[in-house]
Amino acid sequence: MSNQADKNVIDVFITGARKGWDIAITSIIPNVIFAYVLIQFMEATGFMKLMEAACAPLMGIFGLPGAAMAVLLAALMSMNGAAGVAAGLFAAGKLTGVDVAILLPSILLMGAKVQYLGRMLGTAGVEKRFYMPLLGVSLLNAVLSLFVMRFLVSVL
Repeated sequence: MSNQADKNVIDVFITGARKGWDIAITSIIPNVIFAYVLIQFMEATGFMKLMEAACAPLMGIFGLPGAAMAVLLAALMSMNGAAGVAAGLFAAGKLTGVDVAILLPSILLMGAKVQYLGRMLGTAGVEKRFYMPLLGVSLLNAVLSLFVMRFLVSVL
């Protein structure tokens, strides 16, 4: 049997590059494309304007426009998708670079909770009664990160 120590640096690099390519093609790129399509759909149906207006007061607490809520909602489903939504809203001029900087830690702290609740907690045998408290801690951390980032961007 061959182990990792028997391989040369080039073989290890090529193997890692292939694995990275597979992850990008099967996971990251589809999520980002879906996010762009979702933003276009929301714009075309007028839902984005409604959401922006409805969420503006809440997002204003963090110094963000109402459109930022789309990023946070996407983060519950997929970190890659949320990054795609943020990029799409940035490209459309609905978010600034500062807005995206405020949102990034919360994307990472919330990242794909809906997927992970069943996939990780279910597999680990965690009782379902603990799902909501675990989700709540994650969301609380994300909200706290929005306050921290708003403070940091205001003093820097």
